[in-house]
Formats: sequence, structure tokens, C-alpha cells
Amino acid sequence: MARSAIWREIAATLQAEIARGHVPPGGRLPTEAELAARFGVNRHTVRHALAALAADGLVHSRRGAGVFVTGRAADYPLGRRVRFHQAVTAAGMTPSRRLTRSDTRPADATEADQLALPEGAPVHVFEGVSLADGHPIAMFRSVFPAARLPDLPQAMAQTNSVTAALAACGVEDYTRASTRLTAKAAKPMLALALQIKEGAPVLRSVAINVDAAGVPVEYGTTWFAGDRVTLTVDPPNLS
Repeated sequence: MARSAIWREIAATLQAEIARGHVPPGGRLPTEAELAARFGVNRHTVRHALAALAADGLVHSRRGAGVFVTGRAADYPLGRRVRFHQAVTAAGMTPSRRLTRSDTRPADATEADQLALPEGAPVHVFEGVSLADGHPIAMFRSVFPAARLPDLPQAMAQTNSVTAALAACGVEDYTRASTRLTAKAAKPMLALALQIKEGAPVLRSVAINVDAAGVPVEYGTTWFAGDRVTLTVDPPNLS
């Protein structure tokens, strides 16, 4: 066999084993050193094979942890009460969230309009990645009115949950007023955050959440990895 074809044969072998369930969704593959010993090749050849599997969306790497089989898609319902932890838990997965930004700054024109604030009013901005079973499924940016919710950054740091943090700040309940969905292709930074291939499909959700009086409390944008999340929409209750 020509040496240029060896990595393809290794990739095909691993792909077949994943398809047969030898390594389950979310499971870790053997290390590069272990695979190199198994196939009698150097680690560069193994790395080439793993890159091909990653390009096809079959595996993804986690720095310092290894290479993992991509998990199954999680059902994510879009309704009046959208709660990340509840949705992921209901799908039989373990939710977690990694905050990458917490900032307070003046609202831009769009944020002010969506939150019914004067332009330039202070807002809290949170960005991060939502995970299911440790795998990134979405990147988010949430914007909140700072004057109404002055203690929200501290509450978010303590709870790492929008629902719990809002409750701690006096917003006991909130509902979804609107959701706009748009198909996009992942740009480099988004692809890196979601551990997907650049140009892979993502669904962008732009939403407004309101309190019991209908006053906006959150303007949120979420980018879902297209092959890891199935967005479901229940018909409205017409009774």
C-alpha cells in the first residue's frame, strides 16, 4: 500500500469501529501513541487520520483531554419558557456552561431598541459556550438592562445560570416574547469555540425574554452547532 494511503485506511477503520459502536458517542478514542502502536505508523500519520475524522464531524478534540466521538444531537425545544439546563437534561445529557466574558458597557442602538432602553444606557453583557455532556453545542451572547439588574454579574458568577441569577435579582419568571432563526456558516472564531469545521452549518437564534409585565429583561443571540442540536417547536395552545 502506498504510504500516502495509510492514513486514509486508518481513518476508514476508525470510522467503521465508531459506526459499530465500539466507541460510543462521547467516548474517548485511544491516544495518538496508542493508535500509532496499533497500526505500526508514526504519530503524524495518526494525526492526519484523526483530522480527516474531525473534518467529517465524527470526532472532536478537547485540549488536554484527548479525541472524543461526537455526541448525539440534543433536542432543544423553542417555546415560551426556554431553559437551557432543563432542555439538555430532558435530552438525557448533562448540561454545563462556560462563561468567557462578563462586562458592563453602554448599549448600542440595536440592544437599546430590543430592551426598550435609551441608547447608551448601561447593559450587562455575558458571552460563553453551552455544553452537553462536556461537548460544546452552542455559543451565546446575552444582554441585560444594568440599571434594573445591578447585581446580576455577581449572581451569574455564583450560579452560572441565567434563570437562577435573574431570580436572585427579583425576576422570578420570564418568558420568550420572540425568536428569530437564521441559518449561517461558522466563521473561524465560532468554529473554534464550537469545535466544528469552519463553514459548518449553524443556526443563529435571536430572542427577547420578558418579565411577567412584558418588560424586556434579556436580549440574547445563540449560535447552535447544526449537527449537535435539533431545535423543536411545539404548536401554540389553541384551546
